[in-house]
Amino acid sequence: MVTIKDVAKATGVSPSTVSRVIADNPRISPDTKKKVRKAMKDLGYHPNVNARNLVVKSTKAIGVILPSSADKSLQNPFFPEVLRGIGSITHKMQYSMTLSSGDTEEEIFNEVERMVYGSYVDGVILLYSRVNDRITDFLIETNFPFVIVGKPYDNVSNITHVDNDNFKAGKDITSYLIEQGHERIAFIGGAKDLFVTVDREAGYEAAMREAGIPENPAYKLHTEFLKSGGREAVEKLLSLDVKPTGIVVTDDLMSLGVLSTLEELGFHVPLDMSLVSFNNVYLSEITRPALTTVDVQIHQLGAQSAKALIELTLNKDEPAKRIIIPHQIVYRDSVSKIEK
Repeated sequence: MVTIKDVAKATGVSPSTVSRVIADNPRISPDTKKKVRKAMKDLGYHPNVNARNLVVKSTKAIGVILPSSADKSLQNPFFPEVLRGIGSITHKMQYSMTLSSGDTEEEIFNEVERMVYGSYVDGVILLYSRVNDRITDFLIETNFPFVIVGKPYDNVSNITHVDNDNFKAGKDITSYLIEQGHERIAFIGGAKDLFVTVDREAGYEAAMREAGIPENPAYKLHTEFLKSGGREAVEKLLSLDVKPTGIVVTDDLMSLGVLSTLEELGFHVPLDMSLVSFNNVYLSEITRPALTTVDVQIHQLGAQSAKALIELTLNKDEPAKRIIIPHQIVYRDSVSKIEK
């Protein structure tokens, strides 16, 4: 096992200097930090986070990691609302919150490394769950307290996570369209490596299967959780010879892109195309027509994740929990019934 002394020997500095580099001490020169960090990486050295936390007092701070750059993520109203939920608990518990701000996956990963090795935060909330995620793997390896908003891709029973039953939510909202007489139903989801998309799509497929409606691969599209993503997806659907009569969109912001594109191209919602969505952000209520959407209780997702993380930081032996926040459909004006 590689130790601080090994890193010190390889770089020609003292063990105390290596410790200061790990803590990102501003008194250490950038050149020395670069040299020591390269040696740590080359030798495969990881500081013993648990041992350090015994001597470092609680920071009374938690890190919150967005799925992509803050510029892009915060365009989606889901994230400000989930942060509001987290903030309601951190404020009450007198904790502060540090938000990741890297532009690339590499930058965000480096930021998390700094949070952990520099003891800047007591724990981390990941606002996404992605297949083969480097950050999740790193947090598990370092045994650092963290909570996921979403369903972990692996080690489900060992990772505390706060989620909705997205499979059931996807099935419920699709079944509602089927009950209204729709059979040609399209699905527009986010990136395929995000579990929220995978589960909602599986629910959509199950509802279609149970209703005896054959699958049409051309009706399933994946894009970014942004308004522009919805626009691109709907243009593809409208280019098909047999167009859908209803669309399940896995995010309200994407739905606004779908809605504006349909209107621009002369399709009226809900008379020509029915539209259902997820999240119940404020925009879904004030847009015209107002969207029928799944309320996932975003604020509660944030609040419960903050509570669970703080409990975990105060008691490292706290068992992993699966906290499911209930969902409900909010019926508005974006669906019409098809008379047969």
